[in-house]
Amino acid sequence: MNGSGPSSLVLLVVKISFLALLWAFVLAAVRAVRLDVFGPTKRHQQHIQAAARPPRPAPAPARQAPPAPSQNKPPSRRSRAPSKLVVTKGQLAGTTLPLGPMPVTIGRAQDSTLVLEDDFASARHARLVPHDGQWFVEDLGSTNGTYLDRTKVTSPMPVPLGAPVRIGKTVLELHR
Repeated sequence: MNGSGPSSLVLLVVKISFLALLWAFVLAAVRAVRLDVFGPTKRHQQHIQAAARPPRPAPAPARQAPPAPSQNKPPSRRSRAPSKLVVTKGQLAGTTLPLGPMPVTIGRAQDSTLVLEDDFASARHARLVPHDGQWFVEDLGSTNGTYLDRTKVTSPMPVPLGAPVRIGKTVLELHR
């Protein structure tokens, strides 16, 4: 060997590595398109539903003193719960959706509770789920992600009143 260039073995390893990376990219692109068109698989939905369950609260201490009677009781959790979903930015700005006991699905799919005409939204993009007077947002495997305020939603997150939920160019807020 005269040392004038890389050996044929090194070139073969580089070619095979390049092909492996190319196939990994193609498979990732196909998976993203499949999720966007057909929605998440049952296994993925079960994982999302399991993550949506809020953690169990710690057991209360055995002995608690009864609360002192007071004329100024704080409002109950139900009275502080949001009653409507308001679109604040995007093509549907100004749209108000009343909230009830059922989850709200959001996306471009026609069977969504809130159908978005947003090129950056997936067919089944996100879901708002009520639990114990509070609403949680969860991303359903969308391509571009769901954001609560400036935080990317990677697992179900509680949505405070007035906090912006961004899906593509659309921004939603929970209001009383």
